[in-house]
Amino acid sequence: MEKPQKCLVVIRIRGVSDIRGDIQDTLKMLNLNRNCNATIIDDRPSYQGMLKKAQSYITWGEPTKETVIRLLKERGRTTGNKKLTDEHAQKLGYKNLEELAEAIYSLKVQLKDLKDVKPVFRLHPPKKGYKGTVKKSWQAGGAAGYRGEAINDLIKRMT
Repeated sequence: MEKPQKCLVVIRIRGVSDIRGDIQDTLKMLNLNRNCNATIIDDRPSYQGMLKKAQSYITWGEPTKETVIRLLKERGRTTGNKKLTDEHAQKLGYKNLEELAEAIYSLKVQLKDLKDVKPVFRLHPPKKGYKGTVKKSWQAGGAAGYRGEAINDLIKRMT
C-alpha cells in the first residue's frame, strides 16, 4: 500500500560560501541557488534523499493551503519577473490563483512544470530573525532541518 504524498516547502537558510560540491549540486537541483529562496516539492524518496543531504543548509515542512496561496500571491513570479496574477493562472487553465494553489497543494501539478512560472520564490529574511542559529538543527534549537507545521510561521514572517 502506497502512502499518500505530502506537499513540502523547502527554504534555503544559509549562504553560498564554503559549501561542498555535492551539496551545492543538490541545492541547484532543488532550485535553491541563493539564501532565502523557497520552492514547493512533494515527498518522493528522491527528494527525501536531497533534503537529508542538504539538511544543514535548508529547512522544510508541510505548509497549509493558505500558506501556498500566500506564497503564490505575494511572491509568485513569471519568467519576465512580473507578479503572478489571476490572468496568468487563467492562461495556465485555472480560474484564479486560489485554484492554481489548490492544484499545487494537492500535488496535481508541480511548480517546476508550469509554463512561464518561476519554480522558486524569493523571500525576505524573516522578521525578528531565525529563532536560534542557522548552524543547528530545528530539534536542537536552531533553524535548519525538518520543522513540520512550524514552517507556516516562518513563511509568514518571510513574505
